[in-house]
Amino acid sequence: MNSLIDRRLNGRNKSAVNRERFLRRYKDQVRKAVRELVQERSIEQMDQGGEINLPARDISEPSFRHGMGGDREMVHPGNREFAKGDKIDRPRGGGNASGSDPGEGESVDQFTFTLSREEFLNLFFEDLELPHLVRTQLGDVHQKKFQRAGYTTSGSPSTLSVGRTLKTSLSRRIALSVPARSELELAELKMEEARASGADADTLASIEIEIEEARARLARVPFLDELDLRYRNRVSVAAPMARAVMFCLMDVSGSMDEPKKDIAKRFFTLLYLFLSRKYEHVDLVFIRHTDNAEEVDENTFFHDPKSGGTVVLSALELMREIMHERYPPSTWNVYAAQATDGDSFGADAGKSARFLAEHLLPATRYYAYIEIPDPGDARKTSLWAEYEQESAPHFVMRRIRERGEIFSVFHDLFKKELA
Repeated sequence: MNSLIDRRLNGRNKSAVNRERFLRRYKDQVRKAVRELVQERSIEQMDQGGEINLPARDISEPSFRHGMGGDREMVHPGNREFAKGDKIDRPRGGGNASGSDPGEGESVDQFTFTLSREEFLNLFFEDLELPHLVRTQLGDVHQKKFQRAGYTTSGSPSTLSVGRTLKTSLSRRIALSVPARSELELAELKMEEARASGADADTLASIEIEIEEARARLARVPFLDELDLRYRNRVSVAAPMARAVMFCLMDVSGSMDEPKKDIAKRFFTLLYLFLSRKYEHVDLVFIRHTDNAEEVDENTFFHDPKSGGTVVLSALELMREIMHERYPPSTWNVYAAQATDGDSFGADAGKSARFLAEHLLPATRYYAYIEIPDPGDARKTSLWAEYEQESAPHFVMRRIRERGEIFSVFHDLFKKELA
């Protein structure tokens, strides 16, 4: 019989096996808690782990035990209120684990569980029905690369730089042989002068010994020494700084209810995670509009209600203004995502489409138009009809009615990236 042994390193007082079993057994409860956590988080915090609270009653398990058996009728000693056969009324209130006043409302014991970054992203992507390959790409937002960092005196033979090694060897041989070569030249000059002057044999023999010693010293200088070896050095560094800005445009009129805003937030989150994988620095700009547009923070963008008509052109003009003032396309990679239910007032649809084609699409690297209609509404809105005439390769249009349809918007973008 084959047996599998899990030898993964676990932290103190932790068990990876029990953790996986818990997530698998209570996946519905954990998924529900993650959805609640997503609504509270900002887009920039979406790729972090966190703590979730699960009701203790939802994770209770059935157990077998020996029952008392039969009917038992008894009155315990010390009782002064009841006699045998009396019925006890149900208590009107109970304890409260959350710390509120006793006897008020119902209490729910909470079980706190900490999700790692990888576990949170897996559950978040699963809700959006992303393929596993795309989940891996979006989850791994940190990129490293190896670059040349000069030479080192140690390394593997495959990284040996022959040219640099020979240059180092030549420099060392020249430096070490200068004294010996000078002595050899002086001794040879002295030998010529001694022979010219008719010196005796003893003098010539002593000079000959000096010449041989100088030549021996030159011969002892090795052609290649271990100190001459030079290896190519490569170090792991972060990817070069590349800046991108992501414009989030959304219609916040009365027709955009909370479920539609939730779909828009999940789409914006996916685009932000994708850009974070490609660029080291990503700025977010939130522009909301009804009949007029304004730049707001993320909390106001998704949660602050506002009423009025729908004029898309005001948001596009504000985006162009912000882009030219703070994010010029010459130094920034500009991305934009527009979410709306498609309603537009009067001639605004045609003006918006022309403004988009003339001023925004040439300056952006990717522009996504997301229309979130009501369930069962298949009509073509005026804004969709006008936008549909644009044929830029980096302009994508999709309708999203459910969360699971969000990935279809990213299909073309990821296909280009993988190619």
